[in-house]
Amino acid sequence: MRCLLLIPVAWVLTGCSVDFQGWGGMKQQPKALPYRESAFFADERAMRQPPVGTVPRDRRGKDRFLLTGKDAPDGGYVDSIPLTVTRELVESGGRSFDIYCATCHGVLGDGVSQVARNMGLREPPSLVDMPPYPDGYYYDVITQGFGLMPAYAEKLTPEQRWAVVAYVRALQESQRARLEDVPPEARPQLEKGGPP
Repeated sequence: MRCLLLIPVAWVLTGCSVDFQGWGGMKQQPKALPYRESAFFADERAMRQPPVGTVPRDRRGKDRFLLTGKDAPDGGYVDSIPLTVTRELVESGGRSFDIYCATCHGVLGDGVSQVARNMGLREPPSLVDMPPYPDGYYYDVITQGFGLMPAYAEKLTPEQRWAVVAYVRALQESQRARLEDVPPEARPQLEKGGPP
């Protein structure tokens, strides 16, 4: 009697691999794998572009300027960082910069690094000597990548990318600063050789 009860259970458990109407069961089902060819689509690509205007679920309710760095009407870049720039924001941008950017752009953002010296095609630019691009431009480059620089949208959240922009702005200001730009009460300390 027990043997008769085990037969349907065994049949159900092996049902996933049973060929049903020529489909080969669940283990051999027709499916498109990422980065593979697919005869189903005319361009033979398995991966599809999302429809225009698609917004990922985790971005619902967030400001468009925060996510894209661009103005909606003309598609130009925003001129300022859409977050409140605080010391904590700049410092967190500095930590992200040290991890992802300093390897190529140098610790000071001047394009001087061991990786930059060994690049055969094109050295990374100095962020200090760049033309006066708007903040949205830097954000877009961090998000999309540029030339040999990869995109960092999957590694850094929008807030972290804006923090890196804030840090790059601080680097640019610090590298271009003159003694006359420093408040009078801080000048003696700088003339002595550094912070207290």
